Amino acid sequence: MENIKVLSIEFITRDVVQILAEKPENFDFVPGQAADISLNKEGWQNEKRPFTFTSLPDDKFLQFTIKTYPERNGVTNVLRTFRKNDEMIIHEVFGAIAYQGEGTFIAGGAGITPFISIFRSLKAKNALGSNRLLFANKTRDDIVMKYEFEHILGKNFINILSDEKTGEYDHGFINDDFLRTNITDIMKPIYLCGPPPMMEAVEGMLMRMNINERSIVKEAV
Repeated sequence: MENIKVLSIEFITRDVVQILAEKPENFDFVPGQAADISLNKEGWQNEKRPFTFTSLPDDKFLQFTIKTYPERNGVTNVLRTFRKNDEMIIHEVFGAIAYQGEGTFIAGGAGITPFISIFRSLKAKNALGSNRLLFANKTRDDIVMKYEFEHILGKNFINILSDEKTGEYDHGFINDDFLRTNITDIMKPIYLCGPPPMMEAVEGMLMRMNINERSIVKEAV
């Protein structure tokens, strides 16, 4: 457990903040991992929440990309008021989502966060290969780091929007047809992260495609 100061904080969508914070000495993590974080403000020191690292392990700072919920009186709502030099408390590092080879990444909303560091790491190593990212959101404005993913992945960055029709993206929710169209090799790993109902539904679809359950990389329950 260690206090870390916020270096900068900015909104990158209407409800997602990106925070740069101090990195403790000799601190390490694997791309895809998270840490329990609480806030060094009265009444919030023991309110731990899991936030994923979106920086790279070699960076001299820590970055978190966090969806906030202003309608809830919770940690992320307090984070919306944070400024430079405010302090967070970093606790244990954990996480079962780690890169296991080329495959298809499926994210819903804030479930994108474990994949950010993984894709940045692969790009830095020139090892993106044929990895694909299928990203489900409500509207185009909700697509976190849209331009960076377009730059990194090009045509392998595939979006679907449930609440907005556009000429460039699929419309609706992830379904069997969408997955069959966009998963090009069912023998390769499937990385999955999103809200629990979405993950449960997608896992059912993957089973219908005869994808081995052991091929699905997700957070341990």
